Amino acid sequence: MPETQVMTGAEPFFFEGGEVGCLVSHGFTGTPQSMRFLGEFLAKEGRLTVAGPRLKGHGTSVEDMAQSSAEEWIRSLEAGMQKLRERCSKIFVTGLSMGGTLTLYMAAMYPDVIRGAISINGALFVNNPDFAGLAFMSGAPATVPGVGGDIKKPGVTELAYEDVPVPSIRQIYALMSVTRELLPRVICPTLVIQSRDDHVVVPDNAPFIIENIGAQDKRLLWLENSYHVATLDHDKELIAGETLKFIQRLV
Repeated sequence: MPETQVMTGAEPFFFEGGEVGCLVSHGFTGTPQSMRFLGEFLAKEGRLTVAGPRLKGHGTSVEDMAQSSAEEWIRSLEAGMQKLRERCSKIFVTGLSMGGTLTLYMAAMYPDVIRGAISINGALFVNNPDFAGLAFMSGAPATVPGVGGDIKKPGVTELAYEDVPVPSIRQIYALMSVTRELLPRVICPTLVIQSRDDHVVVPDNAPFIIENIGAQDKRLLWLENSYHVATLDHDKELIAGETLKFIQRLV
């Protein structure tokens, strides 16, 4: 079944640049809008080629997302990576929230392709029994209130679904579980960025990632002035600058 029309502002982006590419992933229920500033910065200031795919089922309707799977989200990113591989000799990957989870997944699964990974408020666990209880609950509702829009900066809005389809909860738990098992295979240089005050992802995820990835070259950067959607928050310039410095150091 084809997806419904893409929301205005939720479109994927692709910026042509040089031989160094960066794959950029948005998060659970979100859209490429949350990553556009970072993508534009990397393209303009670093002359990178940047791909920001729209994950299957996102940016259209909650009904579409309910029908999509973690496997399809991965396929969406893999298609973006392939587009970069056709143009670039060196590829990096970054993502926010579930995009951070996918960043680590891609780094683990494609060690010969991914030169470095930048996880931003990535989720390997959420420590939310109420959320977990919905995954296989008999008679669960079709949707629950959304998790988007956790931003400290006034007047800034994330383009994300207002509700979470319950079938998608099963999918994200599967993705987090698989990615946790794959962490030892993340051997590329890794920058883990985490907001200290995050109302969606438990900040303890960040030291857990650092401790369990296989990479020797790894660093944890704490954000002091942003909530979960940090790529749209007070620290968005800091994230962009540190991400570019990380990439430039490795090329």
